[in-house]
Amino acid sequence: MTIKHTLVGNGPTKVITVHGWFGGEDGWGLLPDLVDADAYTFAFFDLRGYGVRADVETEHSLDEVAEDVFALADQLGWDRFALVGHSMGGAMVLRALCRDPERITAVVGVSPVPASGVPLDADSQALFDGAAQDPANRYAIIDFTTGNRQPKSWIEDMVAYSEQHSRPEAVAGYLTSWTGADFVSELPTTRVPVHAVVGEHDPALGEGTMRATWLEQLPGCDLTVIPNAGHYAMFEAPVSLIGAIDATLARAGR
Repeated sequence: MTIKHTLVGNGPTKVITVHGWFGGEDGWGLLPDLVDADAYTFAFFDLRGYGVRADVETEHSLDEVAEDVFALADQLGWDRFALVGHSMGGAMVLRALCRDPERITAVVGVSPVPASGVPLDADSQALFDGAAQDPANRYAIIDFTTGNRQPKSWIEDMVAYSEQHSRPEAVAGYLTSWTGADFVSELPTTRVPVHAVVGEHDPALGEGTMRATWLEQLPGCDLTVIPNAGHYAMFEAPVSLIGAIDATLARAGR
């Protein structure tokens, strides 16, 4: 199976990105425009059930995404590469790291889900379950995870993008996979740079959650808290985000 994708840059450091629950191949805000094209080659792709791959058969599993990551790398002829994952994509890149750590040069999680998943209380579970079909639920989730501080028009645009770029079955299916993730015991011991990057206004996957999960589960993991951002740093503070990614990739190249 050929995986449709978009390449940004033509540099020697290779990077594969994995988008979040309400994201997509072209849902990374200004991040692609800020990539140093001479230093990096970034590959952006849609998960199965999203965007140009909306009709691709899927089990909505983390393992399936990891398989697609390596399939894309093989398709591109990349032996080793870094990973950047946003939100649920954070757990997905960790799953890829478990699959073949020798091929991974660095891992960056942006407001990332940990390998231990995200247990939800009853009210949150109902809100997130309803997001597959109800745009009002998606609005409430985006508003909450950005600190109830972003303009209504921007949140509405984010919701519209999400609705247009995902199948409801995919939103529902991946929710089960990332909230219920449980593979901490499988995380490899690795010396490659690992970096959790979060927005200061993200109440769900922010600094506290990272200190209790990524930093505990991945020895040596760095943490950056970006001011003036919530869950979507690629839109809210893209320059700070690319700076954090650059710092990680520079360490990987030493």
